[in-house]
Amino acid sequence: MPELPEVETTRLGILPHVKGACAKEVIVRRRDLRQPVPDSLAEIEGKKIIGVSRRAKYLIVHFTDCHHVIIHLGMSGSLRIADPATEFRTHDHIAFTLSTGKQLRYHDPRRFGIVTHGIADDPLTHPLFAKLGPEPLDEHFDAITLKRALHHLQRPIKLAIMDNAIVVGVGNIYASESLFHAGIRPTTPAAKLTLPRLRKLVDSIQNVLRHSIAQGGTTLRDFLRENGEPGYFRQELFVYEREAQPCRKCGTAIHKIIQGQRSTYFCRKCQV
Repeated sequence: MPELPEVETTRLGILPHVKGACAKEVIVRRRDLRQPVPDSLAEIEGKKIIGVSRRAKYLIVHFTDCHHVIIHLGMSGSLRIADPATEFRTHDHIAFTLSTGKQLRYHDPRRFGIVTHGIADDPLTHPLFAKLGPEPLDEHFDAITLKRALHHLQRPIKLAIMDNAIVVGVGNIYASESLFHAGIRPTTPAAKLTLPRLRKLVDSIQNVLRHSIAQGGTTLRDFLRENGEPGYFRQELFVYEREAQPCRKCGTAIHKIIQGQRSTYFCRKCQV
């Protein structure tokens, strides 16, 4: 699944190709995504793209006259810039033909993503954003904020930081990596973590995410960047999918457990 760094990488990748362009035509080849693609999507035709922002794992394409398109890549979605003359791939479900002569195409084999349309002064008032917690890279996300959110939770810390109501965008891969760099065992009850340990965790989350964005996102089977090339962060992972391999810090074999039906990887010596 594309995680926050992959989504931010996509935003940064498509922005220079779409900002300032007008949407000449909207082509919907399939409407049955996780939510049906609304007929009103066609209302952006003739509107100018003034920016692309991100909230959690959602991309927001901003148009003139307060129109916006909200995109979630789901399990297998991707966006890319294409020549309109290029044949559509099987799972290219939506295309936006731009005044620049290019198309922005939404590709989603599993159709678990979202492409929807709205009109509002503030797109963040959309119900999709109602229950989201703070952005991990926002200056207001700190150890004190995290402590308040966790003080009553006996859930393991890894599951807690993957909860979008507590902090958005810290998916499975980056939760494992962040906890490793913070020296925190993923099974630790969230409420038991002290403020100094939470400061380390916040720093680790931010450092891991920023580094991943800089490297172009993690190479996942279903994720391709907007130019069709994979990201390059996967090779630098310290624990994720490294079961039984030596820890890059101490040499102890990386251990794997299942938490919340997801694989968790950690070092039993470095993380306590």
